[in-house]
Amino acid sequence: MRGTIVPINHRLRTTAGAVAALLSTMLLAAPSSAAGDADTPVTGGTLVYLEQQPHTNLYPPAGGFYPNGGVLNQITDKLTWQDPKTLKIEPWIAESWTVNADATEYTFKIRDGVTFSDGTPLDANAVAKNFDTYGKGNAALKQPVSEVINNYDHSEVVDAHTVRFFFKKPSPGFLQGTSVIGSGLVSLATLARPFEELGDATRIIGSGPFVVESETLGKELTFKARADYNWGPAPLAHQGRAYLDGIKLIVTPEDSVRIGALLAGQADFIRQVQAYDEPQVKDQGYLVYAAPTRGVNNSVVFRPDNPLVADVRVRQALLHATDADEIVGTLFSDNYPKATSVIASTAQGYVDLSAKLTHDEGEAKRLLDEAGWTVGADGLRQKDGRELVLTAYESLPQPQNKETLQLVAQQWGRVGVKLNVLAGDAGSAIVDNLDPEKTPVSPAMVGRADPDVIKSQFYPTNRDVLRQKGGASTKVKSFVDDKLNGLLVALSSEPDTAKRLAIVAEVQAYVLDQAYAIPIFEEPQAFAGAPYAKGIAFEAVGRPSFYGAWLAAH
Repeated sequence: MRGTIVPINHRLRTTAGAVAALLSTMLLAAPSSAAGDADTPVTGGTLVYLEQQPHTNLYPPAGGFYPNGGVLNQITDKLTWQDPKTLKIEPWIAESWTVNADATEYTFKIRDGVTFSDGTPLDANAVAKNFDTYGKGNAALKQPVSEVINNYDHSEVVDAHTVRFFFKKPSPGFLQGTSVIGSGLVSLATLARPFEELGDATRIIGSGPFVVESETLGKELTFKARADYNWGPAPLAHQGRAYLDGIKLIVTPEDSVRIGALLAGQADFIRQVQAYDEPQVKDQGYLVYAAPTRGVNNSVVFRPDNPLVADVRVRQALLHATDADEIVGTLFSDNYPKATSVIASTAQGYVDLSAKLTHDEGEAKRLLDEAGWTVGADGLRQKDGRELVLTAYESLPQPQNKETLQLVAQQWGRVGVKLNVLAGDAGSAIVDNLDPEKTPVSPAMVGRADPDVIKSQFYPTNRDVLRQKGGASTKVKSFVDDKLNGLLVALSSEPDTAKRLAIVAEVQAYVLDQAYAIPIFEEPQAFAGAPYAKGIAFEAVGRPSFYGAWLAAH
């Protein structure tokens, strides 16, 4: 990987100056005033976009991390496009497709004339190579399997514009999986690079409406519009090249700097607007966008390998000790609805399970008593000479996660359980989070507008948030839930829609009955934009698309 990531503390000192330095450039690059309708798109200008965190690896299946997806969504296209309102799958690079009765064969007709930005064709062969890599991984190049592709077997290039995919078992989520950020199409040269080289955005060759022109790793990216782009999603009114000439993405970790730059006219659009900043943004006539992520809710999850939370009664007690109403009411806005199930109310297969998520301190105390945890002289629960003290690291990408966990800690403290909340940027955070012995509690969420999202979260070979693979610890008894895993495999392999949704319902209820997760709120991706930044769109789980964006005269 070229270059080094600039330390966060250094970025904090330099970001405000960097943003200010861009002000004059941005003003010079802004489109000139034009006569006509104020809602008529204007071509030209550079949009200044402030991102909270630097991207990591841009291998497309790693695009689930929102800073990664925000880059990939500008430079790659997908086989299909999911309408963010109806969730219907529409043509994009694939102009048509067929699926056999049991969802084990998919055939796509590829649009003619599409090329990657290096000039090579985006044809059936390129599509096949992409999905052979995403479906199987490439061990030699350390490229992992995509979490959105299940039961993949192989591809067949029928002709230059037709590709067929075969699956070992039914894979009903594959069609939607071709529309997600993790299925962005890249050139054969990109696929030939080892995983560790794909953190350099200039090495990601896609077919999208923008190209990465330059990068200062960990600090900023410069995108330029691709002049010959002419293959946007079929349903969009806008076709042809992007309206913008370019995008300047600046990594700006400090919330106050992002908000200040936006309101001062030094930035046009920013990601990760905290709920407490929403009023001042709106009061000054700026816009708040809260795009839903339609997946697994922002939750606290347990690692049952840890003996302190191995007893389901302890987990159930902590579920009932958690007051989501207090958390949402104290920290968040109406853009963060309280969770009423494991997945969001906008997710496919959602079932309202509010009755299983009641806040009841009396019930929490009763369950802890029943599990043998008694209150000691210092107010903490004790059993067999050990206190019920748990640890969690904050998740930096999730909104106000430190404050959320601290409020959870206060609530658990009322029933005699201590939760230590550690900084998410601590040097030991990554290693400790893999060890259930050290970190039995963790925040988690994942967005995807398909029922397979719940498998992505809990299945051992996907995100494995329950650490069924044992994590990094050899000190704790192995934990595997064969029932849950069987349901998740069935979910990803059931071609009948009604039966598939019934499995989703069963999984939601089972996860809560076992208290593996405590859902707290439905997490949006929150952005803010200047009123003159028009046409910004979001894909089905909240990543921005600047293809149709334009800057009005101001």
